[in-house]
Amino acid sequence: MKNQQSKVELRRELLRLRQSLPKNVWLEKSDRICTLIQSSPLYEEARTILAYTSFRQEPDLSSLFTGDRIWGLPRCVGKSLIWHSWQPSEPLTTGAYGIFEPQADAPRLQPDEVDLILVPAVACDRSCYRLGYGGGYYDRLLSSPEWASKPTIGIVFEFACLPQLPIEPWDKQLNGICTETNLTVNS
Repeated sequence: MKNQQSKVELRRELLRLRQSLPKNVWLEKSDRICTLIQSSPLYEEARTILAYTSFRQEPDLSSLFTGDRIWGLPRCVGKSLIWHSWQPSEPLTTGAYGIFEPQADAPRLQPDEVDLILVPAVACDRSCYRLGYGGGYYDRLLSSPEWASKPTIGIVFEFACLPQLPIEPWDKQLNGICTETNLTVNS
C-alpha cells in the first residue's frame, strides 16, 4: 500500500507542476523534446511510430507528425489500447477520458508493423520506469508478447525525470527517456 500511496501523491504533485507551466514554456520544452527525438537513430530508422496526442499538458509531439511516416494513435477501448494509423490531415474525435483519438473506423495497426513507441508519462526515472495515470494501459500493452520487443521511449519534461520511482512487479521498463534536455536510450 505504501508504494500505491506514494505513487498517488507523486502523480498529483507532478501533474500540478506540469499544468502550471505557462503555455510558451510548455511549447518551447515540447519543441526541444521533438528536436531530440528527431535526432535519435530509433526515430530516423522508424517508418511506423506509435505516439499520442497531448493531454493535460503532456509534452506536445505534434511537430513530429509529418507525412513521411505512418503514425499510430491509440483509442481506449475497455481496458486496452487499440492502435489506428493516422495522418495529420485526418480528423480526431474526443474519446475516453477526453483524449483526442482517431476515428473508430480508421485502419488498425498490428504489432509487426510498428518500429517505435513514444510513450506518454507523468514521470520517468533514470532506470527507464514510468509513472502513468494509474490505469495500467501501457503496462498491459507492453506486457503482451507481441508488443514487448518494440523499442519504447518515455516522454516527460525534465522536472518529471526522477532518480527513482516506486516500482510494482507489473511496471514495465522502457528502452529510453526523452526530456527537453536529454535523450537517453539503453542498448
